[in-house]
Amino acid sequence: MDVMTKQQRHNCMARIKGKNTKPELIVRRFLWSHGLRYRINYSRLPGKPDLVLTKYRTVIFVNGCFWHGHDGCRYYRLPKSNVEYWTSKIENNKARDQRDRELLSKMGWNVVQIWECQLLPKNRETYLESLLNLLDGIFLESHSVKRYALPDDDDLAIAAENSD
Repeated sequence: MDVMTKQQRHNCMARIKGKNTKPELIVRRFLWSHGLRYRINYSRLPGKPDLVLTKYRTVIFVNGCFWHGHDGCRYYRLPKSNVEYWTSKIENNKARDQRDRELLSKMGWNVVQIWECQLLPKNRETYLESLLNLLDGIFLESHSVKRYALPDDDDLAIAAENSD
């Protein structure tokens, strides 16, 4: 049984934001302080990613554990009231997120998904440092010298060679 009235619950849920959430701001401040520049909520890409780092060809989604159904997380619990609605809503969110990630991958973007629980104070620094390492690896891989294998010498015809 819900301890709030319908109007109280409605007001509470209506105050939940979709942009500029605390976890998103944590990631943005960290990346900015390390010299990384990005676009916010870029609407030209599928799923309207929270952060788009064009230099790294990477998009970052910062997801709330409840709203996006983080399986195995202690912060993801279905409410006890109106279970059908919430199950349907969260399953639809998960399907939409998966579809958007696949579209972005097909378009050549690297997709990073960060969960709200990964940004708790005890894990925050190590997780964000690993995010920096990931971005460095992506940058180095995309900007490294490509080495091509040459065919065997027997397959090459030399122009100055006598045909006698």
